[in-house]
Amino acid sequence: GVELYQQLLSEAVTEAKGQTDIDPESEQWSPQIEIGAAVLLPENYVSDLSVRLGLYRRLAMMEDSAEVDSFAAELIDRFGPLPEEVDHLMRVVQIKQLCRLSSIDQIDAGPKGAAFRFRNNHFSAPDQLINLIQSSKGQLRLRPDHKLIVVAEWPTVDARFSGVRYVLEQLADFLTEVRGGKQVALQ
Repeated sequence: GVELYQQLLSEAVTEAKGQTDIDPESEQWSPQIEIGAAVLLPENYVSDLSVRLGLYRRLAMMEDSAEVDSFAAELIDRFGPLPEEVDHLMRVVQIKQLCRLSSIDQIDAGPKGAAFRFRNNHFSAPDQLINLIQSSKGQLRLRPDHKLIVVAEWPTVDARFSGVRYVLEQLADFLTEVRGGKQVALQ
């Protein structure tokens, strides 16, 4: 839901500005996350379609965890306790923020681990990545197609969220060092 909405919104804004030839490197990108959990604002939680779309729009523009936490608190105030799908949605938005910091454009996670694809098949801190892989005791490996594979037991959705977040935080820390301590979201 969120990815499609972001894509449609981006295309509409581009069309409204009269731009037809966009540099894909400068265009806002949205990482694709698959963790095996429902992530949405259900109709029985937010019944009005235009309100739901507005909430998705706001979520798409958030750039840090504090904004997401504040948004979740607002949802609780307006609509009541967060259903599981909404909690998962908030967690996915936070993971997407970490993906942008980590230069990861796709994650596929399941009960046996995850595959992380680097944006443009490039990671700006290769030495740190190699050290991390070598110290992982076989839990991490880099495939020839440049995907980072994590072999781990993540039987529950919560375990997958935690495991994915842990790996992304390590990758983001490496890139923060490379950028001289600046945490800048990759565009």
